[in-house]
Amino acid sequence: MASLKVYRRILSIALILSIGSVTFGEAFPPDPQQSRERTSFQTGGSWSNDGNLRSDVAIVYGIDSQISQRVQTWRDRGYRIHVMTGVSWGQYQDYLYGRFDGVNHGDEAQTERHGQKISHGGDIYYMCPGENYGKFLCVGVQRALDAGAEAIDLEEPEFWVRGGYSGGFQREWRAFYNEDWQPPHTSVDSQWRASKLKYFLYRRALQQVFAYVQAYNQRTGRKVRCYVPTHSLLNYAHWRIVSPESSLARLNGCDGYIAQVWTGTSRTPNVYRGERRERTFETAFLEYGVMQNLVRSTGRTVWYLNDPVEDNPDHDWEDYRTNWEATLTASLFQPDVWQYEVAPWPERVFGGKYPKKANPKGREPIPPAYATELQIVMNALNDMKQDRVEWDCGTTGLGILVSDSLMFQRGEPIASDPHMSHVYGLALPLLKRGMPVTPVQLENLTVPKYLDGFRTLLLSYHGQKPLSPDVHKPLADWVQHGGTLVIVDDDSDPYNKVRDWWNTDANRYTTPREQLFECLGITDKDTPQESKLTTIGKGGVLWLRENPVRLAANSVGDTRLAAAVQTAVAAAGANWKETNYLLVRRGPYLIGAGLDESVSGPPKKLTGRFVNLFDPQLRSQHEITLDSGTRCFLLDLDSMNGDRPRVLASACKSLPKKDGDAHQLNLAVEGISGTSAVVLLYAAQPATEIALAHKPWKDFTYDAAEKLLWIRFPNESSPRELTIRF
Repeated sequence: MASLKVYRRILSIALILSIGSVTFGEAFPPDPQQSRERTSFQTGGSWSNDGNLRSDVAIVYGIDSQISQRVQTWRDRGYRIHVMTGVSWGQYQDYLYGRFDGVNHGDEAQTERHGQKISHGGDIYYMCPGENYGKFLCVGVQRALDAGAEAIDLEEPEFWVRGGYSGGFQREWRAFYNEDWQPPHTSVDSQWRASKLKYFLYRRALQQVFAYVQAYNQRTGRKVRCYVPTHSLLNYAHWRIVSPESSLARLNGCDGYIAQVWTGTSRTPNVYRGERRERTFETAFLEYGVMQNLVRSTGRTVWYLNDPVEDNPDHDWEDYRTNWEATLTASLFQPDVWQYEVAPWPERVFGGKYPKKANPKGREPIPPAYATELQIVMNALNDMKQDRVEWDCGTTGLGILVSDSLMFQRGEPIASDPHMSHVYGLALPLLKRGMPVTPVQLENLTVPKYLDGFRTLLLSYHGQKPLSPDVHKPLADWVQHGGTLVIVDDDSDPYNKVRDWWNTDANRYTTPREQLFECLGITDKDTPQESKLTTIGKGGVLWLRENPVRLAANSVGDTRLAAAVQTAVAAAGANWKETNYLLVRRGPYLIGAGLDESVSGPPKKLTGRFVNLFDPQLRSQHEITLDSGTRCFLLDLDSMNGDRPRVLASACKSLPKKDGDAHQLNLAVEGISGTSAVVLLYAAQPATEIALAHKPWKDFTYDAAEKLLWIRFPNESSPRELTIRF
């Protein structure tokens, strides 16, 4: 990951250094819905044509001395302002070399086994945060507060699994464990303990910043929020990184997360039926799912990141577009989430050049059709808070229990499966059958009503362990009240022997599963028979004595798991249904995905009147087929109500300047300069006159049968008035 993020860092620094004078045009009229903060984007520079996405929020990156100047250029354009900074790395040499507190902190750089410091480029090191590190971050955060930031985004608290050898880490080990440091690679116990300490250190640093902002709010009467932009638990575990993840939601002052899921994370290969390859859509589906389950029922918020390109600059535009559509579609299958970061670094999207597919040595700017498509979707994402949610797919109500400790078993001397098959081996057999299975955060089981809506859960302690015995009682209560639990574990994980709550003090359990069985009332003599459901209260437990990694190795394992889950689903009183597609309605929008490696049968067909928002021409279609690999984001025209003319979709910000009527509509329009805009309107009558910037405009099409009007024009990065008379 470091090599990819170097590219992002270089780009952000270049943007910061490019600050210059900006000439402002007429201000965009206020959006009455902007206060809801529906969409945002992240940028390292001042306002620019290529970054002017007209989202509700501009997230300005960096807490350097020029932050106020950069913030003001975006505020003058009508954006709400968040400020983001890196937590684990940045231009933090003042702290590193003792200019902050008079103490040289060079030994707080994360360090590998053979003494190599883990760098993000030069002397920008990933840090092992000491006690003063959070205080240092607060100095920069104060600059952001002084600049008027409405939220502080503390990005990517990351400690590499291969780290843990620096003098600073050894010092923290002695203070935390009250014992001499043990090299993490020497035993599973020392690796586990090293990871738990890494987890603690970044939680401590973030709590220092949260507390600082909370104190600032109390002094000033402001309500500045704190979010943590972070990769998903699945990705961090896969990439061998430790981060505090779910524990942050329980810290005072943490308002939630930005789920940093994008092509670069989701294209990481995994194994299904013995084949290792990229499964970008399915991986993104599970990554977004685990992020939503960090906050569900906690009162916190999660934003979903989408990225139209990715950190790796060596793919072609077709690759970026296909994978962006896959990850964007996956994010829309989580209907409880309706806030989106629509792009990090929009300047690299609309101003960057990437390899030509036919000639990789040549580079080209964004294709016009893709630029239009992106703006259509980015504007539509402002409308995703919808009350009507309806699924049409395979069995629902399925979850897979995951713990932050997935990150703790990823290093020497014995690491869990490199392809994370202890998770994907349980999830993919269900997801590939059209079942919207979601990872469920084990640490959150103590949150009231957290398991509401789930009928069947899968659990393995292979590759992870519960961080506390407290999670077992609510899980047992859920079973007693009618849930069915499928346990897939052969108790062979060597990390069962690490020193932790299940085998210390008064506890003498060989595995944490034994304590769970005790909570369930299962004794040695009535241990569930292999693949047979044991009734417990109104629910039951089925134990499949298998390492889940082996289930991913071939089609036999896939079939065995599906059969076990089918038994549990039936016992929970639900219907077993397999489909080769996923489909969900969110208000007037339909999100669909045709699945490969799925069950046989004809593809799903939708009939009606639709506009696919991935279509840069916004054409009306009467039939949509969810073939294998299809991704679609549909506007259902038949579900739209009202007789007055109105905007249905647009590749620019299109905001009514005043209340329209049946005879005239006045819109303020603004987009990315140099791109093509299309505005699709419902219109019961044809337009008699169209004017753009008070000049007659002729590039439009009207379909009387569909009552649809398309208007096309070049975007500009300053607002213009579009007037339509009927």
